[in-house]
Amino acid sequence: MRHLTLALDIMGGDFGPHIILPAALSALTENPDLYVVLCGANTVLEPWLAQQDKHIQNRIILSDCQQTVTMDESPITALRSKKDSSMRRMLDLVEQGQADACVSAGNTGALLAMAYHVLKTLPGIDRPALISQMPTVDGGKVYLLDLGANVDCDSEVLFQYAVMGSVLAELVGNIDRPKVALLNVGSEQNKGNDRVKTTNRILSETASLNYIGYVEGNDIFSQKADVIVTDGFAGNIALKSCEGLTKLVINEVKKASNQNWLNKILAKIALPLLRNIYLRMNPDQYNGASLIGLRGIVVKSHGNASSEAFLYAIREAVKEVNMQVPTKIKDKIEAVLMERH
Repeated sequence: MRHLTLALDIMGGDFGPHIILPAALSALTENPDLYVVLCGANTVLEPWLAQQDKHIQNRIILSDCQQTVTMDESPITALRSKKDSSMRRMLDLVEQGQADACVSAGNTGALLAMAYHVLKTLPGIDRPALISQMPTVDGGKVYLLDLGANVDCDSEVLFQYAVMGSVLAELVGNIDRPKVALLNVGSEQNKGNDRVKTTNRILSETASLNYIGYVEGNDIFSQKADVIVTDGFAGNIALKSCEGLTKLVINEVKKASNQNWLNKILAKIALPLLRNIYLRMNPDQYNGASLIGLRGIVVKSHGNASSEAFLYAIREAVKEVNMQVPTKIKDKIEAVLMERH
């Protein structure tokens, strides 16, 4: 069986090696066919590696990097001056074919800029998109994109997002003919700006997509659609608003628990459930957000993710490698473009 190799940005995120190395060890333990390239400072990695079992050591490669991209660094500065950083190295390894995919919890803007520069987009794709799962009311999932990679998208890019989201939902989400919808300010055909209306027309004419029309913000978690498409501006606001609302509810329950003994008992029951909902509302912390549309697989974990959350991101990368997501997106785009012409 062919080995699967992931490149990991060990120095990225708020906590760097302290969080990422335990996650890497867990991933290697649960997947005997997995190899990892740890991109970071050997002064940190070598002592840790020496403590591991020989069977684990044999599946780890160290790639010494002299630079680190900080969480507040400008994407342009990182792209131009951090060519020996752990983030850049993992992307270079994917581009060179030495790794099948890569995972980072580092600076999102820098990762987007570097990934776009190093890996380039697939034929027929103008811009990559950040996509991840969100929970739905019936315990299911919906894929939302774009979550912030591109704040200003024209109709053609939104159309490409729909195709990419559909492919990911079908392959990784195991959803047969996923229902694709376009986020809008209303469900009526006359609602929305010209860009949304044009995208709606293009998607309606694309027979190979299971397009169901518009959905509104309050439909995101309704299970009406399996994939919801919007630009990165609206998508990121929707995501952060939901996270903020969940935080508000948690804080209100905490305050109410101090009012009387009955509220205190109810709060003890409710708070764990609410915290679990919050994690699910924060997709790149819960299971990784994928940067799709590139010629390689890149998964972004939250900057303050726990080891468990980073492990979810590693698992997501493994799934996408096994499902050959970039190749399937390329094939689908080619087929859809031929259909349109």
